[in-house]
Amino acid sequence: MTPSRRVVLAAAAALSLPSRAAASIGRPGFVTRDAMGLKIDGRPYRFVGANAWYLAWLGAEADFGDRARLGRELDTLAGDGVTNIRLAASAELSPLKNSVRPAFRDRDAGYNETLLVGLDRALAEIGRRGMKAVLYLTNFWEWSGGMMTYLSWVNGGRYLNMNDPAHPWPAFPDFVADYYGNAEAVGLYHDYVRAVVSRTNTVTGVRYADDPAIMAWQLANEPRPAGSETRAAANLPAFHGWIADTARLIKSLDPHHLVSTGSEGLKGSVERADILLDAHRSPDIDYLTAHIWPANWGWLNRQDMAGTDADARARAAEYIRQHIGFARELGKPLVIEEFGYPRDGDAYDPATAVTLRDGFYTDIHAAVLADGRAGGPLAGSNFWAWNGEGRTRNPDFRFRDGDHAWLGDPPHEPQGWYGVFDTDRSTRALIRAQAAALASL
Repeated sequence: MTPSRRVVLAAAAALSLPSRAAASIGRPGFVTRDAMGLKIDGRPYRFVGANAWYLAWLGAEADFGDRARLGRELDTLAGDGVTNIRLAASAELSPLKNSVRPAFRDRDAGYNETLLVGLDRALAEIGRRGMKAVLYLTNFWEWSGGMMTYLSWVNGGRYLNMNDPAHPWPAFPDFVADYYGNAEAVGLYHDYVRAVVSRTNTVTGVRYADDPAIMAWQLANEPRPAGSETRAAANLPAFHGWIADTARLIKSLDPHHLVSTGSEGLKGSVERADILLDAHRSPDIDYLTAHIWPANWGWLNRQDMAGTDADARARAAEYIRQHIGFARELGKPLVIEEFGYPRDGDAYDPATAVTLRDGFYTDIHAAVLADGRAGGPLAGSNFWAWNGEGRTRNPDFRFRDGDHAWLGDPPHEPQGWYGVFDTDRSTRALIRAQAAALASL
C-alpha cells in the first residue's frame, strides 16, 4: 500500500530543506553529520559501541544506585575500545508487568530528580572518558513504561500487557499505535522532552545542549507505526507526524546534537521500505538506525541453534546490505545500534559458552569494517548489551521488582539471555579487535 498524499507531500517538502546537522560544525568534540558520514572535529567517526540502558540507575545516589560500579563498568568498556554508549534517559512509572522501577517520571510530571541526577552522573563519567552517549526519550515497549503508559494516563487507565495470552500479537503494538495520534499523550511526552533536553547537568554544570559527551537524542527505543500492516497503513500520518514534530522540537531546543528515531529498520516498519524511508526523510533526522535480532525474529531456531545458525547469519547479512542501500538512497549515515544473539543452547548462565554469538558478532563487525573501507554510510555498531559485573540474584534468571543488580538484559527478558558479561573474554577480544581495526582506517 502507498502512503497517503499528505505523507508524500510532507516528505517531498522535507527533502527540499537543508540539513540542520550543519549547525554543529565547528563545535569542538561534537559528533556531526557530513552527508553519509559522521565526524568529530572534521575527522571520520566510526565506532564500536555498547548498549547499557541502566547507567542512570547506577549513577543515582540512592539504595538502587552504585556509582562505584558505574565507574568500573565504563573503565572496562573504555579499556576494550568502546567509545559509544546507548542508554535510557526515560522511564515512565507504569502499571505494566515487567516495567522498571524507579522511573524518571509519573503521570503528574513528578520528575524523579534522584534518577535525573543519576543520568547527570552517567553523562559526566562518559564524557570524562572521551566516550559519546546516545539517549532515548521513551520506549515503544513495556519494560520502561513507554508509550503504552502515556496512553494509560490519558485514556482512563486502559492498557494491554505485552505477551498477554488473551491478547496475542499484534494486539500490543496495534494498541500502542494509538499513542501517536493522541495529542494529550504526546503532549505529556513532549513536556518531558523539553525538561530533559533543556536540562543543565548538576555534576558538571554544563547544559545538555552544550555537552559534547552527548552524540544524539533518540525519539524512542524502537518506535513502530503499529504491529499489523493494516493498522500501520492507517496510522502513517500520525506516526510520521510524530517523528517530524518531535525531531523539530528537539532541534529547536538543541540544534547542536544529532537526532535519530531509534528504529529497528525494516522490522520496525512492518517490512515496508516506503515506511522506513519516509520516517527518515525529515531534515531533522540525521541518521538511520537498524537493530538485528535473529532469535526474536524467528531467523534462528532457539531449539536448534547450531542447525539454523548459518541461515540466521546470512539473513542478518542481507538485512545489513538492505539498510546500507536505504542509507545511500537518503544520503545519511547508518548505525547498527542493537544486535544480539543467545548464548549457546539458549542458556543464561555466564558460564555457558558463546561460540555462536561470537560468530554473529564477527559478521557484524566485518560488515562495519568493510563499509568503512569502502567509504560507505555504516558508521558503527552497538552490541546489546553490556551486563558487565551484573549478575542476577534469582535462580530462574528473571527480574524481580526491587532488584538492583542491573543488567543489560531488561526486566522483561531472562537475565543473561543476550548480555555480555565481564567474564565473556572471547567476545570482549572481538570487541577490542574491532576497535583497533576501525582506528586504523
